[in-house]
Amino acid sequence: MSTDAFVHPDEIRSMFSSAMSDMYRSEVPQYGTLMELVSEINQSKLEAEPELADSLAHNGELERIDLERHGAIRLGKPEELFNMRRLFAVMGMHPVGYYDLSVAGVPVHSTAFRPIDEEALKRNPFRVFTSLLRLELIEDEDLRSEAEGILAKRDIFTADAIKLIYLAEKNGGLTRTQAEQFVAEALETFRWHSDSTVTLETYQKLHDAHRLIADVVCFKGPHINHLTPRTLDIDAVQQDMPKRGITPKAIVEGPPARSCPILLRQTSFKALEERVNFIGDRRDETVGTHTARFGEIEQRGIALTAEGRKLYDTLLAATRHAVQINVGGSNARDYETELVERFRAFPDDYETLRVEKLAFFRYSPTKAGLNAAKKDDLTGSINALVDQGYLRADPIIYEDFLPVSAAGIFQSNLGSDEQKNYSEQSNQKVFEDSLGAPVSDELDLYAGLEQDSLNAALEALGIRKNVA
Repeated sequence: MSTDAFVHPDEIRSMFSSAMSDMYRSEVPQYGTLMELVSEINQSKLEAEPELADSLAHNGELERIDLERHGAIRLGKPEELFNMRRLFAVMGMHPVGYYDLSVAGVPVHSTAFRPIDEEALKRNPFRVFTSLLRLELIEDEDLRSEAEGILAKRDIFTADAIKLIYLAEKNGGLTRTQAEQFVAEALETFRWHSDSTVTLETYQKLHDAHRLIADVVCFKGPHINHLTPRTLDIDAVQQDMPKRGITPKAIVEGPPARSCPILLRQTSFKALEERVNFIGDRRDETVGTHTARFGEIEQRGIALTAEGRKLYDTLLAATRHAVQINVGGSNARDYETELVERFRAFPDDYETLRVEKLAFFRYSPTKAGLNAAKKDDLTGSINALVDQGYLRADPIIYEDFLPVSAAGIFQSNLGSDEQKNYSEQSNQKVFEDSLGAPVSDELDLYAGLEQDSLNAALEALGIRKNVA
């Protein structure tokens, strides 16, 4: 079959993310309210800051602001992660980064499935933060064995979904009809089910070990636990959520507000308490509740280099050591004040970030540079070409996640904003063995984007030799 008959993976991803959004909006009405709030604030921000709008438009990001969202799921066993990788591959989404959430006492490790090609990101940047439960971190051996037995009995994918994944792998793609069926079948994996697969007693034991363990083990599948719109002003969203009847978490996770946003800032509204039917002793149903699904908002800034990340991690660790958020979040202001003070050590203008190689930039020739190149052979360092106005440097937006921030969101929506520090228990090799593939290094991807843009810009300016 000709590949011309196949639907492009980017289009399948757009079909899937749109269907997921519609499903989640119907399941969690507050998500729709949140989307409306974020859209209004984004529009106000763009109107108030023309330079921001120009930068987003120049880099092809303005059109995707309303599309910019991610989801999150939690899986229970290695086979689920293996087949989830295959499912996302049909949509042009690949595993990027390894995240150890045990740094905040959450017994999972994770990756982000996302597009990695720059053009694919521009078409639709939808990503899914995907966690695998680490049963070995359950200290009670009997409970661990019981959880393994429960998970062994479930199959989170429909038979037709697996069949269509196989066809996509075998044929190199899906036809229009197959793609539409694939999206419908894949959606079933992420749908909320109010019927638990265990008794209330079993649920409670797992819940007491860790709320997230109960969320993963006790249900038919990995219901999407949140979707996330992108905002251009997360502090405004945090402030305005209560006005819309939405209760935000105590703090915004990540770096403080800055003139030049870095990495990722996240906040969320509290998880819903939802009615659940548990299996009874005589196979009749026992009614209870479960708390898992919530709404999240993200604000994305510039991607940092290894040196930039080292500085960020040092400053964040110092903040968390100095002030830990208590259960009720009453000392949130103390934490935020400490965060701002610590991050004064992090340069807050793009030129310094660029010159000191703390962040990644996308280079492009300016009109003045192209005109100058027609008249003379241009020479000089990259910095000199930027200073002369011949090269333009725009921030490369961070497309990935932060383990401490992700864990903070998880903890908040499992009943606490407390920011505990735990010993790391990373095991990337075990994760990749379960995945059936290595994860890409996000820093390598950003470095490649920067270098490719620089090479193209220099070539456009007629400079074909390396310049420092």
